[in-house]
Amino acid sequence: MKKIYVLFCFFLISSLTMKGQSILSGEVVNEFSEPLSEVNIYIQELNKGTFTDAAGTFEFKSLSNDTYTLVVSAIGFQTLKQQIKLSGNKTLVITLEDGITQLQNVEITGRKERSYKNTNTFVGSKTEIAIKDLPQSVSYATKELISDQAGIRLNDVLKNFSGVNQNSFYDDVVIRGFRINGSQNTQLVNGMRTSTGFWKQSLVNYLERVEVLKGPASAISGNASPGGVINRVTKKPLREKRNSISFSTGSFNTLRALGDFTGPLTKDGKLLYRLNIGYEDAGSFRDLQFNKNVVLAPSFSFIPSDKTQINLDLIYNSSKSRLDRGQAVFKGDLYSSPTTLALSSSNDYLDEETYIITTSLNHQFTENLSFSGRFMRTGYNEDLLEHRTANGYGRDANGEEMEDQVAMQVLDRKRKRYIDNLSAFFNYKLESTANFQQNFTLGYDYAQEMMPAGGSQLQANGYLSADRSSILQIRKAEDFLNNKDQFLLDENGAPVPNVAHFDLSNPVASQQLKNVNNYLYQPARQYGPSLYYSHAGYIQDLITYNRFKLLLGLRYERFTNVENYELLNEENVNQEAWIPRVGLTYTVNNNINVYGTYVEGYQPQTAANMDPNLGGPFDPLKSNMVEFGSKSTWFNDKLSTTVAVYKIKQKNTLYNQSNTDVLQQIGEEVSKGIEFDINGKLSHFWSVSASYAYNESNITKDANGMESDLQKPNTPHHQGNIWTRYTLQNGVFKGLGVGAGANYMTTRILQSNSEQTIPGYTRVDAALYYKIDKFTLQLNMKNIADKDYWVGGYSYTRLFPGEPRNWLLTLKYDF
Repeated sequence: MKKIYVLFCFFLISSLTMKGQSILSGEVVNEFSEPLSEVNIYIQELNKGTFTDAAGTFEFKSLSNDTYTLVVSAIGFQTLKQQIKLSGNKTLVITLEDGITQLQNVEITGRKERSYKNTNTFVGSKTEIAIKDLPQSVSYATKELISDQAGIRLNDVLKNFSGVNQNSFYDDVVIRGFRINGSQNTQLVNGMRTSTGFWKQSLVNYLERVEVLKGPASAISGNASPGGVINRVTKKPLREKRNSISFSTGSFNTLRALGDFTGPLTKDGKLLYRLNIGYEDAGSFRDLQFNKNVVLAPSFSFIPSDKTQINLDLIYNSSKSRLDRGQAVFKGDLYSSPTTLALSSSNDYLDEETYIITTSLNHQFTENLSFSGRFMRTGYNEDLLEHRTANGYGRDANGEEMEDQVAMQVLDRKRKRYIDNLSAFFNYKLESTANFQQNFTLGYDYAQEMMPAGGSQLQANGYLSADRSSILQIRKAEDFLNNKDQFLLDENGAPVPNVAHFDLSNPVASQQLKNVNNYLYQPARQYGPSLYYSHAGYIQDLITYNRFKLLLGLRYERFTNVENYELLNEENVNQEAWIPRVGLTYTVNNNINVYGTYVEGYQPQTAANMDPNLGGPFDPLKSNMVEFGSKSTWFNDKLSTTVAVYKIKQKNTLYNQSNTDVLQQIGEEVSKGIEFDINGKLSHFWSVSASYAYNESNITKDANGMESDLQKPNTPHHQGNIWTRYTLQNGVFKGLGVGAGANYMTTRILQSNSEQTIPGYTRVDAALYYKIDKFTLQLNMKNIADKDYWVGGYSYTRLFPGEPRNWLLTLKYDF
């Protein structure tokens, strides 16, 4: 009997002990099955909680076998409540969905989507709006697409957009037939106007996406091209930890190292950070060209409450390189010189330093009233010495051009530029009903560009006078023949150039070190002191009624050029404009929206273009656009498409007079066409991005107002692209991905001569990816067929060839 009693007590104690020894563990992931750290796991009945670790895992020990209410919460995700019944050790996999919050006024936290598809944008409206609800076409490329294609610079990204193509190697592109460049204060970073160094593009590793708002954007951002505006969106902090480093090597002695680190700095998630760093030491397929870049791009988001958000961004880029002015060919023969040929000398240099710092504030006063403010400062410093073409050929003893000798010049330039932008607006939502909503935006913008004193340029060009004391120019043969005694002549009776001609038949000799002290220089241009600024006020009203969304906007902007800045005869030259905008979107069903829009554009001439030595002053550029289109989503919103038909008119466009820097205004230009864009996934493992554009861009009235039908420069009638990636998920090849794509473009005429053209082309690229745990190995092959082609050009002395076949191998580690 005693033994039975002891045995009974043993089982009773064992059962009680087991009741208190159960373990509850698990993993918390997002909708992409990625682990989430710093997630709060709370058991209501026990008033006990913990956080997930870096791997997204958690554990509770010594729990009684009972029923519990588990509360799982994290900033940016929907809170999950789940009943758990324990009868022993239990392991869970918990998936959190993105939080459903109101759209932001300022982009404070990062985009969580990980695909080629983007849902919302800030570029078409002062506040965040769903792309499908915006009555204007937007093309974009996400960081995932950029990474899969091994995109390094902005020009690598723009090939994915309908109606967008390069004009040169520089930050210089054509959108719907209208040229824009980064030095004209018309490009955007996070929706704010800024400028670039123009000559060299920095790495894009710090960008979340690149997007193009098609058509005049003056009602939104003021000074803008009628073709569209490029917006570079920087990576913002995430509420979850994501870190990655990558190393790349490949053709042209390329070495790159990139890092991306983000997550919360505090456990409550109120302070977030992101740091992108980049280093590049790379050569080029072009002679003497190289790029050495360092990029630092930190970003911080402070979210003290659900009513207040503060963000600070910095982009710093230090670049050392040479300026590549393009390829020159024997007259009329594109294939007479190699595409590797650059006209630089080995002692040329281009040193640039750029920073962009932005701070923003979002505050919600009431449920209906909010305020947003942003300030951006851009600083740019340039130090340049270059040998470059003088936009023509050397002259012989008869004053005629020699087809194997390119006339050269030397530029020695130093300049600085500072740009300030302030944007502040109130957003008010009227009391709404199920069928009616109204959202008012009232705001103010200030923009300023200043060049301090000291910016200037020396130029050595032309031909030496007989006594070697001055520089003489030859525009045509008669200039030389009628004044031959004034020129210094060589043994053949030809004029002696101030800077030796580039010998296309012996390029190696022409690329050697030059004694730049032997040239005769003259001041060519003064860069500063100068000041340009603008004030703008605007109102926008977004009205939703049943299936209709009506977007109305009106902007008043006053532009001021300060002539003779900081001199006794300083004078303000003012221009002003009222800029309207109207657009209507109709929701056909949950997947399809149709829209129509009318917008106007206004672009005053900059201080530089008012220079009488360049042909100025000039009238402002005025434009308008009518556009109709459809936006739709497919495959459960995984794939988005846009179709747009448009017509744009602009007056007073500036063009260079033949082979000179002197400008002239033409009467009218018209661009019309149709575009298609597709982005997203066909299945969970199959991504695609594709576009097509048909465009007719013509100068319809020349500088004298006469009718014309001349095709606009560097504007193809047809262009298209496709890129797709498929990743295997099962079997022995699990983790293996394959990517492939092509770009197509038809013939284009060049800027300085309508009879000079560059041919169309089709370029094919491919990639292989292999992911093992946290490591990804990626091999990109570009221009597989090794096709000769040109991305753009100004003339047959300044052509910009595309890269030959090349490869890039990247190893990436995510942790």
